Amino acid sequence: MNRTHNRNILPSAGDNPQRDHHLVWTESQWEAVLNTLRDRVLSCKSDDAALRPIIRRARSIMRAYTTSFFIVSRFLPPPKRDRVEIIYSVVRYPDEVVDSFPLSADERAERLHRWRDQYESGLEQSGVIESVRNGVPAFLAAFIDTLRSAEIPADHYRSFLDAMHMDIYPRPFESLDDLIDSYVYGSATVVGYFLTHIYGASRPDALDDALEAARDLGIALQLTNFVRDVTEDQRRGRLYLPLDMFGGHGIKTPDADNPAHAAAFTDVIHQVARYARDRYRLAKEKLDAYAPDCRIAIRSCIAVYGRLNDRILDNPEPLRRRESVPLRDKLAVLPKSKYWRIPAAYLLR
Repeated sequence: MNRTHNRNILPSAGDNPQRDHHLVWTESQWEAVLNTLRDRVLSCKSDDAALRPIIRRARSIMRAYTTSFFIVSRFLPPPKRDRVEIIYSVVRYPDEVVDSFPLSADERAERLHRWRDQYESGLEQSGVIESVRNGVPAFLAAFIDTLRSAEIPADHYRSFLDAMHMDIYPRPFESLDDLIDSYVYGSATVVGYFLTHIYGASRPDALDDALEAARDLGIALQLTNFVRDVTEDQRRGRLYLPLDMFGGHGIKTPDADNPAHAAAFTDVIHQVARYARDRYRLAKEKLDAYAPDCRIAIRSCIAVYGRLNDRILDNPEPLRRRESVPLRDKLAVLPKSKYWRIPAAYLLR
């Protein structure tokens, strides 16, 4: 499913419009969508009927915010794809709160705290309509319904929100282990766990392997986004690169805008990208642990983001040019027999 910076597996969860300082939806637009959805949900007679407009709107969010993940998710079976789109909506909104909306740090924290309280409230409700009637945003209500049906631990989303809070008041990370354990776990790994429970395992005893593959892929996706977006992150006062790697260059306080630090940044970026490349490989090796009807989407995700990671590795000056994967290269990793799904996905509203 990014921060996708596109958090995580939704990823960011590899496209992230806000990285280019382009606000896709304003906070007021999000509020308008949620208010409209609330009215739609409360007019429905059953939770199943209420989920339909929520899913349609969640799909429009994914289409607006991410090309790569939207394309590869078209290859999922519709019931699983619907749930993935719901997950994307509740990952996207907090990400916008902490990265894109023009708010102070304290205002971001207040919005995030309110969203967390609404999540906790939803966990105490018995269904989608009841949750929305009691003030829970429709996307959260649908997400909680997904948690219950897929038996996803509720703590995973709490860990995600913890990572979002770290973005509001960022701190440096001493080592790669510190970065992965303290931040990437919440921003990407647990999102991979969400998706794995939706995708399903190829057999009951393969779930642990599928979750391990999700962890490897989530780490890889997140690290690829980090090494691509170093300068943009610095503008937000954040550094998602390990300090100890800079220590080998005699640098205690890395500065991406300092020309004297450029060579060190290139070396560290490439070190992290090589680690991500190994994680893509490990995830691919466990692909058979997933249900067969989801493997095309997962394989395509690994291929697209793996190409992005390779482009960063091949870039001798990664601070000077932000890498991306051209659309034709994204399409090249997809099954040609399924190409019709892509224009249909963009044309059908």
